[in-house]
Amino acid sequence: METVLTEHLKKARRIFRILLVLGILAGALLLFAYISIFLYAKIAGPPPLNVSQTAVFYSANGKVLDEVHNGQKRYWVSLNQISPYVKDATLAVEDKRFYEHHGFDMHRIAGAVVADIKAMGKVQGASTITQQYARNLFLEHDKTWTRKLQEALYTIRLEMNYSKDQILEGYMNTIYYGHGAYGIEAAARLYFDKHAKNLTLSEASMLAGIPKGPSYYSPLIHQENAKKRQNIILSLMKEDGIITAKQATKALVTPLAFAKPAEKDPNKEDASYFMDAALAELKQDLGIDETMIYTNGLRVYTTLDEKMQRTAEEKMKDVISSSSDVQSAFVAMNPKNGQVKALIGGRDYEKSPFNRATQAIRQPGSTMKPFLYYAALKDGFTESTPMKSEETTFKLEDGVSTYTPSNYHNYYADAPITMAQAIALSDNIYAVKTHLFIGENRLIETAKTLGISSPLKKVPSLALGTSPVKVIDMVNAYGIFANGGKEIRPTFIKRIETHDGEVVYQAPSEQKQVIDKRYAFLTTHLMTGMFNQKLNGYTTVTGKPISKYVSRPYAGKSGTTSTDSWMIGYSPQLVSGVWVGYDQGRTMDDVAEKGYAKKMWALFMEDALKGKKKEKFKAPNGLMSVNINPQNGKLASKSCPVQYKAYYLTGTQPKTYCTDHIDHAAKTKKKEREKEDKKFHWLPKWFD
Repeated sequence: METVLTEHLKKARRIFRILLVLGILAGALLLFAYISIFLYAKIAGPPPLNVSQTAVFYSANGKVLDEVHNGQKRYWVSLNQISPYVKDATLAVEDKRFYEHHGFDMHRIAGAVVADIKAMGKVQGASTITQQYARNLFLEHDKTWTRKLQEALYTIRLEMNYSKDQILEGYMNTIYYGHGAYGIEAAARLYFDKHAKNLTLSEASMLAGIPKGPSYYSPLIHQENAKKRQNIILSLMKEDGIITAKQATKALVTPLAFAKPAEKDPNKEDASYFMDAALAELKQDLGIDETMIYTNGLRVYTTLDEKMQRTAEEKMKDVISSSSDVQSAFVAMNPKNGQVKALIGGRDYEKSPFNRATQAIRQPGSTMKPFLYYAALKDGFTESTPMKSEETTFKLEDGVSTYTPSNYHNYYADAPITMAQAIALSDNIYAVKTHLFIGENRLIETAKTLGISSPLKKVPSLALGTSPVKVIDMVNAYGIFANGGKEIRPTFIKRIETHDGEVVYQAPSEQKQVIDKRYAFLTTHLMTGMFNQKLNGYTTVTGKPISKYVSRPYAGKSGTTSTDSWMIGYSPQLVSGVWVGYDQGRTMDDVAEKGYAKKMWALFMEDALKGKKKEKFKAPNGLMSVNINPQNGKLASKSCPVQYKAYYLTGTQPKTYCTDHIDHAAKTKKKEREKEDKKFHWLPKWFD
């Protein structure tokens, strides 16, 4: 019997030793696995927390202009920008021991296992906020063991490398709240049209219940389900001592005012064309790729002035007949820095998103002439330089070909006119003669210096604007004249910030002088002539049809071809330009259509500058002004019926006085004396 017992004891000891060894090995393996996992988590480092976030575009007035995203509307906000009610409600229902565990809640796991065993099925989840965050960031929502292992590893990496507040902040900004809203800020705006920091207890407890089943618990489509879920959350908060019973009851019965779906305001300005141009600047000029634009939650502060944009759209609708299918483009800029304040790329974005202000190239007509006359002024011309306006046939460089330009309605002075009159009356003969006299390259060089990007043909007709250009380039070039010759470029974006306020781009403020400020002013003064009826000659100044609309000093130039109508002009504070025409290059036969550009420009400028100081163009040092006879460019004498104030580089002003009217004045005075004498012819006779 003892032998049997001894054998059993030996066998038991052997089994015990085996089990002990196995236990030690298992413990060693578990310890090794534990150390390996945490070593891996440490070596792997912090996992990236980047998630797709909505980019928000702001107008110059600080209002939200538009939002762009990749289908998931997100706005990242810091934890201190989230209502405490939201944090408390979320923790109460999702993970009340969040600040106590290290990524895995063993109490909750044990409770879930017991509940599942009792129900003989999966009835209760045990995922912590950290686990959910890991799943939202890095994983698909499948239910495989591989995914669960990866989730565990990500959870450990999150807990080891980030603080609890950082994890909670990330979770609150990535969780899905239904209807395309990701994160609490997007949810607050969607459901209640307010920021997350302003949510009440009632609103917060409602939103906290949605992530469990975004469709099932959406208060917009299943209000009863949402209300029951809200009641559960408020009860949990009360049990945890976060709120009182009175607060819970009040929050439950408080009626919630849900935001109405945004509807497009027919009276609201449509900045779609501007937005397209701003996005193009982000991608092409600033080198920001689409992934960053659509996912990094950028805050983009644009140059758009909402009031000016609204004014431009109103004037376009007021001026252009609704029955006309003619198209239009418009750009307004600050000439001091190139910031685009308003832009229209067509009459209806939904029908045609093609941006005629930034993409189309059209013949500019006579709006090209200021570039020509700037070059001529630099080459020795002055406002008084005379050339004969008459029908002329020019022989081209090949010695065979000819070119015969014509004036509007074939009107000519058939006599010499001055440069001041030539631009004010838009005389084509004077322009082509000047172009050929100074050399055809001079106009091309000047246009390129002023930022014209389109190719220009070296032909006599270039002086009359036959090479197509972009509207925005032309307006920018006129802006350089307006600011005294400093380089600017069309700018749609002032500043870009990350979602947490870090400035990643600031529009440059430095400017270099690209053209001579003296000649820039002289060209500007020439362009004021289109509104000055002292320069009327064989025809009236081109600005006469809109003179009744303008009330302050402007410089500008209109241009007309068979298919295009333009008006570009400026004050010291603002430059704008209008193009009107047909997309297919159809001839504009309607006289009214040809007048649309001028009228729209004038009405916009007056409205946009209403209430602002009526600034004059100031001549820089090195210039002087004298009164001349605008017909011949000579110094005006007292007998000249019309005297025009012209500007010159000091020393280049005319030295000869006009004598054309002296004989006429003398004869007039003689007649006046004879008339006076006749009044008293009876007196000598009476004495006789």
